[in-house]
Amino acid sequence: RVVVLERESHPGYHTTGRSAALYSQTYGNAAIRSLTRASWSFFNEPPEGFTVTPLLSARGAVFVGEDGDQSLMHDMLSQMQAQVPSVHWVDQTALRKLIPALRPSFGHGAVFEPDAMDMDVNALHQGFLRGGKSHGATLHCDAPVTALQKAPEGGWMIRTPEQVFHADVVVNAAGAWCDELARLAGVAPIGLVPKRRTAFLCQAPAGVNIENWPAVIDARERFYFKPDAGLLLMSPANEDPMVPQDVQAEELDVALAVDRIENATTLQIRRIQRKWAGLRSFVADKTPVVGFDTRAQGFFWLAGQGGYGIQTAPAMGLLAAALVGGEDLPDSLLEQGVSADALAASRATLERRHFVPTV
Repeated sequence: RVVVLERESHPGYHTTGRSAALYSQTYGNAAIRSLTRASWSFFNEPPEGFTVTPLLSARGAVFVGEDGDQSLMHDMLSQMQAQVPSVHWVDQTALRKLIPALRPSFGHGAVFEPDAMDMDVNALHQGFLRGGKSHGATLHCDAPVTALQKAPEGGWMIRTPEQVFHADVVVNAAGAWCDELARLAGVAPIGLVPKRRTAFLCQAPAGVNIENWPAVIDARERFYFKPDAGLLLMSPANEDPMVPQDVQAEELDVALAVDRIENATTLQIRRIQRKWAGLRSFVADKTPVVGFDTRAQGFFWLAGQGGYGIQTAPAMGLLAAALVGGEDLPDSLLEQGVSADALAASRATLERRHFVPTV
């Protein structure tokens, strides 16, 4: 039996509801890429009744650099082609056709990932919620955990403002609050650092059809933008360390993105339609932490998804379910190189510190 405790009034309020929604098999380190590849078949052919709309749609992504970035760009091309053979170089002429708005200083050529896809994050999230409910999971909203401790009879006692729950296994999937939840349980934190990323929507240029533009990502990760429901979604690609909170967009971050994108393109950003920010949480090696804590029986980590949680969700769910149930990893994960050891809470790269809980 499964109970999901959600601290907000509805699930997905934080990072899930604020995602830039791009599926890319070149994004992240080796462990992330394995999980992303292992999620592809689910996104492409979700289970019967999971969704009435496609989870993925064509987009593509170009990685651009300015004059002087040629060496960086060709290193990027070599690395990405080794991972995804369809990645290739596009010359200045082809790049102009893909993104006419790029200035000459950014338009000498680009690395093109044709199979990067837009994701319908809401359809994915709602499908998982329906699936959980149909299999007997119970969701409690407005249910922050206020106390978490070992129960005298074994297992865990979990207290919320309204109820007390008992469980053999606690899955710590609290996003930016994962270390906070661990502290409640008297479990050593893993050095999780939530980092703010700002994004906003603005109008497309008048009379310009942006529908088929690919996502445009700066090779030095100083900005990105892509079409989003007739508008342009933009970001300075910032990673600002924060304490866990309901993070909001900062005017300076928006201004930085506007300045960088206007310097790289002929776009003139006059009015921001909507702005927001989310927390992308990382441990030191930027690899998720998935598995039982070796020092606290029945305490399972599902943390540190960073900016990759949506595109790895199907594989991460399979992995977590197998580990929680004490089962072997499915072949669909092993075939893509997913390793439980590389994600384990016991790995040496985690910054585990001795922690004494306050009573």
